[in-house]
Amino acid sequence: MPEKYDLIIVGGGISGASLLYAVSNFTDIENVALFEKEDEIAAVNSHHTNNSQTLHFGDIETNYTLEKAEEVKEGAELLAGYLENHDPDREMHSKRSKMVLAVGDEEVRELETRYEDEGFGDLFPKLRAIGRDEIEELEPKVVEGRDPDERLLALQTSDGYVVDYGETSESFVREAQARDGADVYTGTKVTKLVDRGTGFSVETAEGQFRSDAVVVAAGSHSLQIAKEMGYGENMSLLPVAGSFFLANDMLNGKVYTLQMKKLPFAAVHGDADVHDDSITRFGPTAKVVPALERGRLSTVGDFFDVFELNADSILSYANILSDRILLPYVLRNLVYDVPEVGKQAFLPNVQKVVPTAEIDDIERAKGYGGVRPQIVDTDAKALDMGEATIAGDNIIFNITPSPGASTCLKNAMNDAQRVVEFLGDDYEFDEEGFRSETIGHFPRLDA
Repeated sequence: MPEKYDLIIVGGGISGASLLYAVSNFTDIENVALFEKEDEIAAVNSHHTNNSQTLHFGDIETNYTLEKAEEVKEGAELLAGYLENHDPDREMHSKRSKMVLAVGDEEVRELETRYEDEGFGDLFPKLRAIGRDEIEELEPKVVEGRDPDERLLALQTSDGYVVDYGETSESFVREAQARDGADVYTGTKVTKLVDRGTGFSVETAEGQFRSDAVVVAAGSHSLQIAKEMGYGENMSLLPVAGSFFLANDMLNGKVYTLQMKKLPFAAVHGDADVHDDSITRFGPTAKVVPALERGRLSTVGDFFDVFELNADSILSYANILSDRILLPYVLRNLVYDVPEVGKQAFLPNVQKVVPTAEIDDIERAKGYGGVRPQIVDTDAKALDMGEATIAGDNIIFNITPSPGASTCLKNAMNDAQRVVEFLGDDYEFDEEGFRSETIGHFPRLDA
């Protein structure tokens, strides 16, 4: 067990595992370690029951601007290419149809404008505008029971990657450990991280380690650790717990609904489970909770470490949750967890996708769902949607809510480049080789 490493990664979810892969396989860093507090890799938010299993490209996510979609697209193609290269038997992922559905004249006009005038059709050449007949051919239950005179339009693509991010994380770790010098410690919580000026001291229950550079990729806990070290003082978190409802064999692929305007969270959608296409999942819901991990009371105190109960945080929460669009949404999502009442309240969301669905067709999924750490800018007193990176001297903290899993390899590429800069001129990142093994295998339309 070496006591000194060139790089230590804190966190063994999809973000930490992808960085371990990038550093171990495409740099000349010889000694790197990953520490994960759980007994298994990717046991929290990256586990396949705790997220929407979606590889976000930005093509059917109508809460994305064109600029955001351009950023996310490359990251998704990097991961899709990795899966095509390393998972030909579809054990870690499935590839199905996906679409965003517009119902009625107003929604159809909105979707047409997005596709034809706002540039999404040009950005995503595989994306097609399809009408009622083709929608019915791909997803019969989406059309069944609707008014035949009601206008329907969908933007559809075959790039519907459904991903088990837990198994993908394990694949990254296996690829990394195939090279000498990559150590993985599971069941090993980092209890303290200290900047010694000439490197970092990483304290764990297994002993103390030293490292020249550190990347913290510990989900919601990244900001907690950052604040303990004096970083991220103008940031807080709004932890949002997602849940799902299950039904039997309603959809063949993924069907999104249009995003409600001004709502920061993704619209409810339905899709077939990555490992069992006879199970259809609907969600996620979005319930604000005072904890950094779903169902773990021990992380309530961790939340207040991040929240800090100061005036800026309190005013930020008050400003965010008093929004006339967001507040009713938050309250409505609290109802979804109430037995029986919640199922009845959630049913209209399902019927937006499958009109003939009835109350007995759905059940709340027990044990499903994780926490997405939405970032709060306490200076602006507003949500800062997306991911955040805090960079210090030889240290990086990553907070990666959705679409962080989709862009994990793009983030890993960027962090690997930063790390080699931290360590000096003796180290390089082989970006060409990295792209060859990942995005080089992404199937293009002309292929």
